Amino acid sequence: MSALLNTIILYAKDMQRSAAFYQQHFGFSGSGEVVEGLIELTAGDGSCSILIHQAAKSLKFGQATVKLMFSVQDVEAFKTRSAEQGMHFGSTHQANGYSFANAKDPDQNNICISSRAYRTTNP
Repeated sequence: MSALLNTIILYAKDMQRSAAFYQQHFGFSGSGEVVEGLIELTAGDGSCSILIHQAAKSLKFGQATVKLMFSVQDVEAFKTRSAEQGMHFGSTHQANGYSFANAKDPDQNNICISSRAYRTTNP
């Protein structure tokens, strides 16, 4: 029996701001309504969901324990479009047949865009 990872829960200081961030920059959709303490966002292709949960005041943000990686075919094109919308990624790094760049969301969670899923050669 296998387990399917299809939902990620993110804790946020401002749930609406975080929801808007993932909708604007990564194409997630959702009503923005808080239901059972959560805002649910769904990927455009239905592949996964993000549940945004109100963070406790005692929660420390910006810890490097999780990084969300979004697969994009063209890292530079995505960076350009994101910059036009006010989100800036760091330098583009080259790896074994793919590239990636890093940024942070409004709550300082680590995020990455990567073309790894689209590489044509295996290392």
